[in-house]
Amino acid sequence: MTDRRLTLVSGDDASWLSPELLSRMATAAETVVDCMRELHESGSNLVMEVLRGSDGFVEWEHYPPDDVRDPCSHAQFFLHAHAPDERDRHDYAHFHTFMGTDEIPGVLPPKLARAPDNGAAITHLVAISMTATGLPERLFTTNRWVTAETWYRAPDAIAMLDRFVIGGERPVDRWITAMLVLFRPQIELLLHQRDAAVDRWRATHPDCDAYEDRRLEVTSSLDISLEAQIAWLDARLESGGEGHA
Repeated sequence: MTDRRLTLVSGDDASWLSPELLSRMATAAETVVDCMRELHESGSNLVMEVLRGSDGFVEWEHYPPDDVRDPCSHAQFFLHAHAPDERDRHDYAHFHTFMGTDEIPGVLPPKLARAPDNGAAITHLVAISMTATGLPERLFTTNRWVTAETWYRAPDAIAMLDRFVIGGERPVDRWITAMLVLFRPQIELLLHQRDAAVDRWRATHPDCDAYEDRRLEVTSSLDISLEAQIAWLDARLESGGEGHA
């Protein structure tokens, strides 16, 4: 039987979404829209804001150079872009989001974890692909080697999502925190699909380390629309959340 949690959110199959999560998603939607409106009114956008003060936009460089790191939650993110000939599809730039796990009490890597060579215990959650005008257009996950992360299976990575908070008042910080709430159902879906992709790769390529195989880079992806997500959420809330478990 297909796990309902793995089904893309739709008006017909979202009974597992609790009223509390729907409420959090609605609040996050307001924050996402407000942050983008604030930047637009100042003549900027999310990508331009992260690049502010930089001397151009250099492919593969992290923006900001040392990433954005929250000292309390241990959440972090950066923006970068790949060279055009190394992109599997159009992607102007994307945010990578992480949780640092060294300082989280009770979080231990499972047996299948792969610790990074530099000893930094960070776990990649999801990447957000952006257009040149600063609009989010796709969510995706990556194989372990891409970000040199400590690998956690989907249930453990999903448990970290609630901890992802970038403090401060910068619009981009508030926006990225809210995005991981607004698209929480899709992110959970993608993390499960990521695990399935790696498991399939391991089964069909038994002579290689699936986590380190450069032939497997993007492990799951999903096109997104802010307008469609918010419209669906509004309709769900207006219906009173009928059908919730």
